[in-house]
Amino acid sequence: MSDASPSTTARHPVDEVPRFARLFPLGLQHVLAMYAGAVAVPLIVGGALGYSAQDLAFLISADLFVAGIASIIQSLGFWRFGVRLPLMQGVTFAAVGPMITIGTTYDITAVFGATIACGLFMILVAPFFSALLRFFPPIVTGTVILVIGVSLMDVAAGWITDNGESATPTDLALAAGTLLLVVLVERFAPPALARVSVLLGLGLGTLVALPLGKVDWSGVGDAGWFALVTPFHFGLPTFPPAAVVSMLVVGLVIMTETTGDMIAVGEITGRPVTRQRLGDGLRADGLSTVLGGLFNTFPYTAFAQNVGLVSLTGVGSRFVATMAGGILVVLGLVPKVGAVVEGVPSAVLGGAGIALFGMVAASGVRSLTTVTFTHRNILVVAVSLGVAMLPTVRPEIYAELPTWFRLIFDSGISAGAITAILLNLLLNGDQLRPRPAAGPDGSQHEPDAETESAGVVR
Repeated sequence: MSDASPSTTARHPVDEVPRFARLFPLGLQHVLAMYAGAVAVPLIVGGALGYSAQDLAFLISADLFVAGIASIIQSLGFWRFGVRLPLMQGVTFAAVGPMITIGTTYDITAVFGATIACGLFMILVAPFFSALLRFFPPIVTGTVILVIGVSLMDVAAGWITDNGESATPTDLALAAGTLLLVVLVERFAPPALARVSVLLGLGLGTLVALPLGKVDWSGVGDAGWFALVTPFHFGLPTFPPAAVVSMLVVGLVIMTETTGDMIAVGEITGRPVTRQRLGDGLRADGLSTVLGGLFNTFPYTAFAQNVGLVSLTGVGSRFVATMAGGILVVLGLVPKVGAVVEGVPSAVLGGAGIALFGMVAASGVRSLTTVTFTHRNILVVAVSLGVAMLPTVRPEIYAELPTWFRLIFDSGISAGAITAILLNLLLNGDQLRPRPAAGPDGSQHEPDAETESAGVVR
């Protein structure tokens, strides 16, 4: 028997509404698949800025709340906002480095201001972005994603050492044990559980840490069962120009990342993404990012792991993502959820972070496998990765330079992205050409061999 009601059986599978008994568990599965990645960014940024346990819990609640709204906008859609496909939205890892640099140079209100500006920028350029896509071929996007994953390893190490110079044997054991649990779940668990291996690793690692006295859930009892996520909780946003420019670079990376995910899920569900749908989806990303800045959280993008889940389950209904968004909104309104997550031992987070950030880096490598590695392309990857690593291995390398420069290049992620874009233009600019627009059926002409060598998306 079909999961859809009789009135929806003639619809495209994307528009079918499964019965609630099926809809809720499918939505919950999407939440579980993205949860560890969704809460990682507020933990990283809030921890780097020295926020209290109570403020960290609030950042997590705000993140879940806006992620839910963003997912509903993207899947349901209204007017010219939303791609209307089963896409889940979450805070992007691409913004972590720039946000920490902005937050330490100014304060978190500048982070929120730059986020709002980034979202408005994304809304404005969304209709024209397809013309800019040729500047973000796989040689660029793969390098940027690789840089994001590798740069975040510094965060995982900081969790394991509790931001000290070295880790205690107990913390090292907890981190290694959590990482091992993630690997074992991935290897031996049923496919449905393997999809949430990082989340299960966090849970099991926390249980192991309980008798060791490493778990601090003292704030859970004080946290309420319900509280509204209020805008401007940390103060009115500010807009330092250098901070805004730094985040605009992130906005371009976000749009490129989301474009790939939208095209992929369109192919999986049998509803190809046209240029208009692409613009609608990117506008929804921008609107969600604006909401993020207003509600004390960060820029949003589509989560790739949920695209994989759509492929794995074979369920293409966009209303599953809508249900998952509703679950995230509810979780964001329950402060105890944020307090529980904040109480997870940092060493356990570090162990899971190795796998989580490693998966990000591996996604970049996977994108690079579609590129023909000429000497020029090797140089693009090598130099971009090297430039990105400089502020990671020597955080004070640009201390003598002006503030505007440090805001952009103190983040290995934005430094690597800018370098990859400019180097690809310099070395492969003669081979780049505008990417053909998708027709009504979503079809595109294949690039020629010379363009493919330059790493232009096929």
